Amino acid sequence: MSEFLNITGKNEVEVVDSARQYLTFLLGEDIYGVDILRVQEVRGWTKVRKIPNTPAYVKGVLDLRGTIVPIIDLRMRLSLGDIDYTSITVVIVLAIKVGNENYTIGIVVDTVSDVLDVVKSEIKKSPNFGAKVETKFIEGMVMAESGMVVLMDIDKMLNPEELHVLKDMAD
Repeated sequence: MSEFLNITGKNEVEVVDSARQYLTFLLGEDIYGVDILRVQEVRGWTKVRKIPNTPAYVKGVLDLRGTIVPIIDLRMRLSLGDIDYTSITVVIVLAIKVGNENYTIGIVVDTVSDVLDVVKSEIKKSPNFGAKVETKFIEGMVMAESGMVVLMDIDKMLNPEELHVLKDMAD
């Protein structure tokens, strides 16, 4: 995270705002972003080993240089429907943390878009849609040249029970 500094001329330095970078990606026509510091790798879609008795959004596992990584179809996890994977479909490998536990997961997205610099003060809260719409994994929203970007709080995307299932798959 970088900070913008305001030199006041009185031998003082004041932190004005902080900036973060987000890797943006598309799911259909919508743009989403994840903290780039959580991204370990971006790779093209390859067939994964299916695991029986897992939720439909869990596509399977991938052997990533000796580490077994659960792969989640983010479209399906967000109830955005299912599409066929193409040559531009990618897997973003992410490091997530819940409590004191660290996990590595992969999310399938339609395509990667860009790296976006976001000043913290530009992030707007997501609207409240009521109890029936799950927005806990949305950090906020920000306007970019390409349109509205939904910033994901990737640590809250899966609940603890789902994470334990995924960790058991990887062990």
